[in-house]
Amino acid sequence: MRAVTESTVERLASGVPLRDVLDVGAPGSWTDLDVEVRASARYRPGLLPGLAWVEGRSGSTVSSLIAATVGRLRRERGAENAVESVEPLLALALCHPDGRVREAALARAREYPDLLPLIVVRAADWAEPVRETARELLRDVLDVDAAVALAPLILLVGRRGRGDFGVRLLGEVLRRAPGERLGPLYGSADRSVRRFAHRLAVAEGFLSPTELARAAARDGDAVIQDLCAEAVLKTVSADVGDDVLRPLLTARNPRARSSGVTALRRAGRAAEAERFLTDRSAVVRACARYVVRQLGTDPLPLYRAWCSGLGPEAGGERDTGQTRELKRGTGQAREPKRDTGKVRESAPETGHIREPESGQGPERGSFVPVPGAVIGLAECGERADAVLLWPLLAHPVPAVRARAVAGLRLLDVVEAGRLRPLLEDPAPGVVRETGLALLPSAQELPADWLMERLGTRWPRHVRVTAFRLLSAGSGIVPLRAAVELLEDPDPKLRGWAEQAVQRWHPPAGLPGGEAEVEALLDRCTHLFSSYVLRRRKWEAGVGR
Repeated sequence: MRAVTESTVERLASGVPLRDVLDVGAPGSWTDLDVEVRASARYRPGLLPGLAWVEGRSGSTVSSLIAATVGRLRRERGAENAVESVEPLLALALCHPDGRVREAALARAREYPDLLPLIVVRAADWAEPVRETARELLRDVLDVDAAVALAPLILLVGRRGRGDFGVRLLGEVLRRAPGERLGPLYGSADRSVRRFAHRLAVAEGFLSPTELARAAARDGDAVIQDLCAEAVLKTVSADVGDDVLRPLLTARNPRARSSGVTALRRAGRAAEAERFLTDRSAVVRACARYVVRQLGTDPLPLYRAWCSGLGPEAGGERDTGQTRELKRGTGQAREPKRDTGKVRESAPETGHIREPESGQGPERGSFVPVPGAVIGLAECGERADAVLLWPLLAHPVPAVRARAVAGLRLLDVVEAGRLRPLLEDPAPGVVRETGLALLPSAQELPADWLMERLGTRWPRHVRVTAFRLLSAGSGIVPLRAAVELLEDPDPKLRGWAEQAVQRWHPPAGLPGGEAEVEALLDRCTHLFSSYVLRRRKWEAGVGR
């Protein structure tokens, strides 16, 4: 987008066409022009056309300053780029700080379609005569094509205190239009335009359930996902087809998938929800458990079977869940393949994934839980179910280990001594979950052991988690850890350490006169002013 500057105003005053000066397709260009013209008028008022010219009482010459500018541009850029034109001068008049000039310019703006964006801006003008004149003109000239083209600008101006008229008028015009005319708005790069268009389409019934399902699955905006997914649910009945359910059930975003799972019950296909009990999203798993329970099936035994060494067959449960294979050589679960056909009804699935070949983990052919099954057990299980999660802390799949730690935290059965070795795990996700689980009991961990893990020989995720746990400690421990990281090679971690040092104050109960406190603060002189450093030392009872 071209920046609107003083030079822009000068070129318009010299008669350069609007399209050569402004990015006319960007709504912000018009509002920026409005601001820049008023700013230019403060110190170069002669650059703008006056009321006499707008009303046609001053002949062809606008002002001596404009004439001089035109002459200079003729010499510098050639006459073809400096021919005086009415349209660019009217654009300046429509942004003039004098309301009488703006009102008079509106009467002539009807003849120039390229000035319609400025009429939209003036419809939210702070001067009532200008505002009412612009609104009458906008109501007369705004048709469907113009409404679609100007929707981003109308919604942008609509955020102003007097901009509601344009938004209401936009809605009135688009409601009278055929639904297919809103197509460009559904795919607009402007999020507010897409939201407005989808709200209007849902209210007026412009989109079919299939189109709403696709919008919920594909749009990246959470508001549109919820809006379209809820609209789809209202239309679901027993005869709904896969063309509606499939986009929802295979969507990447959990909002659409959870709506699809809920729709399975209304469609009379609740049994298919069992395979979503191990979904990677908590909200989808919760919806799947609700739907399964409506059939009279308790999901807890399924989770227990998936997380035990017995497997579904030995546990006497039906084969359900999501199947995922491990990526060769990584030990991580591969995402399930996209379903390109009908929603599968008879294909058996398990809550397990196949492990890597020998030399990379357990033997080929053995099965292990899907990570979603592990955390799902904790979400609906009891504290006694922790016995199934503890063995999974040594599992070769990082995602399973991480979900096992998270499950133990949800069940409130965390034991610091048993989880501490996972702070050295090579998988960042496992270490993050372990740090989160151990945070309430951080003071129970040996500070010296954590301080050792701040060294540069440890991976970054280990250093970050050790620092967080040490920062939750008491006494001098947080200061000691922060000072240790002041020379860390990672700039973000170094910045966190500097902030921690600046926030540190001697806690109650810290013995005064600690020599270590003074030594640590002396290593941080570059982070404090001399006064603050003396104050901090005085609080600690040192340096007096």
